[in-house]
Amino acid sequence: MTDSKSYLITGGAGFLGINLTRYLLARGHKVTSLDIADFDYPERSKITEIKGDIRDRAAVDRAMQGIDIVVHTAAALPLYKPEDIFSTDIDGTRTMIDSAHQHGVQRFVHVSSTAVYGIPDHHPLLETDKLDGVGPYGKAKIEAEEVCFEYRKKGMCVPVIRPKSFIGPERLGVFALFYDWAKDGHGFPMLGSGQNRYQLLDVEDLCQAIYLCCTLDPTVVNDTFNIGAKDFTTMKEDYQAVLDYAGFGRKIRPLPAGPAIFTLRVLEALNLSPLYKWVYETASKDSFVSIEKAEKTIGYKPEYSNKQALIRNYQWYLDNVSKFQGQSGVSHRVPWKQGILGVAKMFF
Repeated sequence: MTDSKSYLITGGAGFLGINLTRYLLARGHKVTSLDIADFDYPERSKITEIKGDIRDRAAVDRAMQGIDIVVHTAAALPLYKPEDIFSTDIDGTRTMIDSAHQHGVQRFVHVSSTAVYGIPDHHPLLETDKLDGVGPYGKAKIEAEEVCFEYRKKGMCVPVIRPKSFIGPERLGVFALFYDWAKDGHGFPMLGSGQNRYQLLDVEDLCQAIYLCCTLDPTVVNDTFNIGAKDFTTMKEDYQAVLDYAGFGRKIRPLPAGPAIFTLRVLEALNLSPLYKWVYETASKDSFVSIEKAEKTIGYKPEYSNKQALIRNYQWYLDNVSKFQGQSGVSHRVPWKQGILGVAKMFF
């Protein structure tokens, strides 16, 4: 077994945070969570919890005591206010990595996003492709990476991971809309023909990639890696697998992309839809990255296909749906309000 290390996970109470916590605990490591949210999981007694904001240097310095490796997953997601996205994702990243640098932390793994590629004109996307931030979240993620590269130049080991949209146990957010409809025996509308290929990622495979960046030779991992599923088909076929698993004989129903996107723009402007621009503007287009660099450089071997990841997440949703009934918010850990889409459900 690898020598036991002391890990600090920012956003430790989030969807990726809890999955990574379990992954590290299972391998004999010590875990500290730094999050503004309560760490309200059964593993609470097994970790050190520091409740604080990554923008608060005093809280960050407190969390950094005795830490070997930082995994920075905390971010304000696209449904947050722009000013919160910029201050959390850029200033918060700078506060974290500067504190890690001052405290002599061995490595700082930054979890970025494939949102840095914007709405691309070709596929698959490579790590060397141009970056184009769509919306505050995409722009902030690019700037946060720039901060990381600054500290790489100062001699730190700073692996940057760009994951596709990842799902699995504890993941709700926009996926809870789909799972709710599947559970209740409804079909599901899809923007466009559904013939586009949209790569996802199981959170367990993301944890594997992060762990490789934490444990392999620093000269090998001090780089930027796309991470996603290896096996994925069309969007229609991948999502149909969940409806088939639900067992009601329902189908994915393609909608003409142009009129549907126009309608969603209007609904978003009126605060009647939970879907933000990056979701609906990219849902009908191809979206996949090359994972060849991660496979060759760090030996990344994804275990789950898109279909397996979606079904695994859906089964977790069914097993736990009673726990989050009536909850909603803007993070991945709670269902998003369906808004007017709750009315649309009746027609499918």
